[in-house]
Amino acid sequence: MEWGDVRIFLAVLRKGSFGEAARSLGVSHPTVGRRIKALEAEAQQALFRRTRDGLVLTEAGDRVLALAEAVENSALAMERRLAGNHERLEGILRISSAEWFANYVLAPVLCELTRRHPAIVPEVIASYRLLNLSRRDADIAFRIVPFTEPDIVQRRLMSIPYALYGSPETAHIAQHNPAAVGLILMNTAQSHFSDVAWLLDRFPLSRRVFTSTSRAVQAQMCQRGMGIAVLPRPIGDAIAGLQSIPMPEPPPSKDIWVGYHSDLRHMDRLRVMLDIADAMLADPATSAPRT
Repeated sequence: MEWGDVRIFLAVLRKGSFGEAARSLGVSHPTVGRRIKALEAEAQQALFRRTRDGLVLTEAGDRVLALAEAVENSALAMERRLAGNHERLEGILRISSAEWFANYVLAPVLCELTRRHPAIVPEVIASYRLLNLSRRDADIAFRIVPFTEPDIVQRRLMSIPYALYGSPETAHIAQHNPAAVGLILMNTAQSHFSDVAWLLDRFPLSRRVFTSTSRAVQAQMCQRGMGIAVLPRPIGDAIAGLQSIPMPEPPPSKDIWVGYHSDLRHMDRLRVMLDIADAMLADPATSAPRT
């Protein structure tokens, strides 16, 4: 198996169809189908079978899966090592973070990075999904939970304060008739977040009127008078038409963790970005030297 064929085999497995695999790899649908047919012809047996839920491995495909993943791990390790030894301050730097963090916290850092090093091109992948740094889905990630993957260099960068926000009208209602105000919350998948519990505990008689994984969308609904929401202060304080609602006890703050694969620790464009982020964002207690 060539590495290109292994990539296609694993993409079809993970995406469940030739079309989705082709889109994820940036190749054509016929190319994926042709390479899988060639692999199956070489193996003289089918590697996939069609089901109602998409393509799944046959017994033969399952037998070679571990070997294919081992080839992938070796190839990706080589890519990371080569990228990590890249000494020129140029090229794409893939950065993963939540959209609100990229927009309201990280943007000044990225502007300063490109001002100092115009040949570095930051590529921000703005999503709440936790991308896989071992597969180089991103070179560096900022997130609100620590990293659990092996071989990740990580540390706490900063703490983000949160506050309760509403339009002037909903802020008045929240303070004088709490049961009549609507609640804007994270969706079901993020219902375990500490700010959700905080808001529900303090407004037990209020009904939820809107949920979203996007803090920016929550802020927009809040600004339009739909209800009140707990937001990171960098976004809530920046949006005209929102005002913070004083509470006896503020919502819990959240730590921001930054991490990257250890193979990339010598990547110069990653290190200069971290230096700038430290200077502009880091809490003094967390700005320890990196290894």
